[in-house]
Amino acid sequence: MKKLVVLTAAAFLAAGLVFAQSQDSKGNSSLADPEASNIGADSAASALKEVCVDKFERDGSWNVHISPDAGLVSARLFEGSPAAKEQLEGEDPEMDTHVLGAKVEFYRRGINSIYITAVRPLPIEGVTKTVSVWVSGRNANHDIFLLVQDYFGHNYELYLGNLGFSGWKKLTVAVPPTPDGEHGIVQSSAYYGDRPGLRILGFRIDCNPVLARGKYFVYFDDLRAVTDLYDLENRDDDDIPDNW
Repeated sequence: MKKLVVLTAAAFLAAGLVFAQSQDSKGNSSLADPEASNIGADSAASALKEVCVDKFERDGSWNVHISPDAGLVSARLFEGSPAAKEQLEGEDPEMDTHVLGAKVEFYRRGINSIYITAVRPLPIEGVTKTVSVWVSGRNANHDIFLLVQDYFGHNYELYLGNLGFSGWKKLTVAVPPTPDGEHGIVQSSAYYGDRPGLRILGFRIDCNPVLARGKYFVYFDDLRAVTDLYDLENRDDDDIPDNW
């Protein structure tokens, strides 16, 4: 699988692409909370909207996997929700009452990866700028990646962060724009119709081999995306969709 680890904005400046970074209380920029409005900004015409991708409310909609030589893994839904999470406009809080939990029982220490994948890829309309998810990582020094599929069916992984924190935390990653429409994560093409350009496949947790022992628990909630819907919202009602 191709790797796109978003670590610095400088890697894309050479291609004329600007990643906007938020600032912390000391005025320092941070990639932990990217500013969606300036990612791949090449036009004043945009219509950004935060949308729900999945709330982890449907039993059996996510699979978990680990090498059978490394341990056993299982997943199930639990009642609960991050206290700091804000509902999207128009959402019913009573329809958002569960989180997804995964448990791993390691056989021995080693270099292991845990996969949490959607039964079906989750499409996102428009051009996705950022993807976020609430995670409770149990303060274990493991790394988590977002697995995505682009317009042409190519698979990529984006670094979400390290799970060395206690309690719930919202992890956000920027989706780097393609420099020329042919390379990198391509989300749209005028040559191949208008189907959704980005699909969420799931997550991969690369375990710290020193800590990969005993039991490990991790929880997920509220997978969202900030996407640019300008082309969709400004399409004339009498225009014919290119989906045939």
